[in-house]
Parts: sequence; structure tokens; C-alpha cells
Amino acid sequence: MDFVFGLTKDLEGIAGIVVLVDRLRKKAYVAAVPDFIDGEGTAKLLIDRFCRQHGFTVAIGSDRDIYFTRKFWTSIFKVLITRLNMSTADHPQTDGQTERVNRVIGDILRSV
Repeated sequence: MDFVFGLTKDLEGIAGIVVLVDRLRKKAYVAAVPDFIDGEGTAKLLIDRFCRQHGFTVAIGSDRDIYFTRKFWTSIFKVLITRLNMSTADHPQTDGQTERVNRVIGDILRSV
């Protein structure tokens, strides 16, 4: 996902585009955007223009800053009615379930 800004403004104030490349289908999707679009606006655009037709993508690559990325993912999870719980390894407040599963999978793979 990338943005192109600095285009000539039209009558509606549109002066940019967002480009989403679907590597699986070998297609590019382009949508017009205003001079400034934040993470929340981009998340809504992605869901309205792409996810409704093709389902949610497996990976999204972007070179945007951390503030944009945080707002983008927060908005995605809000729309999907999903809660994102960030944790750190071996933190006492996390349930440790993922770490235990990873340890078991590692033990299984080493025994094969």
C-alpha cells in the first residue's frame, strides 16, 4: 500500500491516490484521496474498496510512520469488532498461552 500526493487538485479537493497492489491476483487497485488522509480514513477506504469484494488481505506493507500505522491498525480492528492485545514475551500480565503453544510446537518439531 502506498500513497501518491501532490497531484493537481480537482474541484472536490482530491489531490492524491492510494495504491494497493494485490500480489496474489497480480492486480493494482487505485483510489482517489484528499490531500491528507489519516490511518483511520485509510482503514475505512481499504475495507470499503477492497475487503468487501476480496476479503481481508493476509499482509499489508507500508512505509508510513508509526503514528499513521497505529491509527490504521486501531481503526481496522475497531471496524472488525476485534480487540488487539499487544504483549511482550514472558510478561506476567499475559496469559502465556501463545508462548506455551510455541514451546510445544518447538518440542514436536525437534523430536521429528
